[in-house]
Amino acid sequence: MFPYRVDNPLLGPALVTAALVALNCLAWVALEGMGSDAALLPALCDYGLIPAALLGNLSTGAPIALGEGASCTVGSFPAWLTPLSSMFLHGGWFHLLGNMWFLWLFGRNVEDVMGAGRYASFYLLAGLAAAAAQVVADPASRLPMVGASGAISGVMGAYLVLFPRVRVHIWLLQGIFPFRFSVPAYVMLLYWFGLQVLGANVADLQAQGGGVAFAAHIGGFVAGLLLVTPFKNRELIARRAAALQLGRY
Repeated sequence: MFPYRVDNPLLGPALVTAALVALNCLAWVALEGMGSDAALLPALCDYGLIPAALLGNLSTGAPIALGEGASCTVGSFPAWLTPLSSMFLHGGWFHLLGNMWFLWLFGRNVEDVMGAGRYASFYLLAGLAAAAAQVVADPASRLPMVGASGAISGVMGAYLVLFPRVRVHIWLLQGIFPFRFSVPAYVMLLYWFGLQVLGANVADLQAQGGGVAFAAHIGGFVAGLLLVTPFKNRELIARRAAALQLGRY
């Protein structure tokens, strides 16, 4: 199930969302070498969030097994900064492109009703909340967590509160036959959140490490639900409502 459009006009340009997409892409090129093993693996261990290292249980140079024979060592980058740096790194092309698409699709409207400064702060706080949730869920983990999905989960939680009935258009591949349909945003977002909760429970039952950071997704989404009220700009919301009423979009 792939959302590709929302019926939700914009009041102004989404400059912060565009900047966040650009920063994530820049990190992918400059720090991760566009996925080359020589650059990607060290970047994961240098700038990724490793719960055990953040909590002081791993030191610089400690070996990290990444699976499928890949490994690296904990870098010298300060561990206390990795909850922030990890938000701009990704594990592969599909990871990056998927996250950036969801950020672009849902982030612009959230920025529209928060304003640039509030939205940037909201995004970073949601990402940090997501990182905290992952650390609490698995404090002994020696695997690097990377990706913007925790912060984007916060954006999606905010979207649920702000625009629950906006139509989201979705592609669904059923067998070899794709088809399109639309649902209210609350249906798509609550379905997505339910998958994260289910995934977290299944991963816990199977004692799986690595893979998808379900706890971060859940923590970011809940943070978005809680933070959206203090961060939304009522003046911008009123201007948006007036513009919609007058048909200026």
